[in-house]
Amino acid sequence: MFVEEARSALLHADRAIHLARAAHHGYDNMLQVGHPTHADYAWISTLLTIRLPLFPKLKVRLTTLFAMELVRSVLANELHLALVTAPPTDAKITAVPFAETRLCAVFSDGHAAAQKEQVTLEDFASDEWILLPRNVNTAIHDTILEAVARTGIPFRQAHGVINAEQAFYLVSQRAGVAILPRPSTVGAPAGGVVVRTLSDPALSFETSLVMRRDDDSKLVNQYARAFLRKYVRKLGPSRQLDLPLSA
Repeated sequence: MFVEEARSALLHADRAIHLARAAHHGYDNMLQVGHPTHADYAWISTLLTIRLPLFPKLKVRLTTLFAMELVRSVLANELHLALVTAPPTDAKITAVPFAETRLCAVFSDGHAAAQKEQVTLEDFASDEWILLPRNVNTAIHDTILEAVARTGIPFRQAHGVINAEQAFYLVSQRAGVAILPRPSTVGAPAGGVVVRTLSDPALSFETSLVMRRDDDSKLVNQYARAFLRKYVRKLGPSRQLDLPLSA
């Protein structure tokens, strides 16, 4: 009981520090929002362009973190909201899915699979793989290993990367085949690199907007709803905006 109360006191103290800093810089309403390294540019654009009539001086500060760090930062009140792919189940958070994140394979255009429109992990059984380490996203890493075990592929990991740019460079240098969340834009990838979405439905994950379940801030809830309205309708009418405040 003491530990729980002490933890709560520390969280409130930390929030007080953040609010004091915001006030010092003249930000009456500031939101700290986190997102993963593979975030779709459309998500980022939406986060930055939301306007709330009741909060005309709203300032949004974005932070890029790994999945587990995003959730921990929300729980520690360092972030008000976060976009997290395959978030863990936790009674202290509300997670509302708003997008599907598929895994893709990034490989040389000289690879035998380059002529195929749909690829599977089996197409790369003889290659060394470039993956996100487990601490970047536990669910994605473990799901890939489960798929490997299920299909009997001889798994050989060559390198660990934290973003698509690193993966593209290593593939262009013939250092292996990368398996990672499909980036929304690959910019100008190095020549000779092919990207194909993996057809295995098990290699698809929901990306959710995550917030503390006990956060009754009108600002946070209205901002979350404004973001979700743009995306949840794309997932079907069965989705509910499971947030503390009413619309």
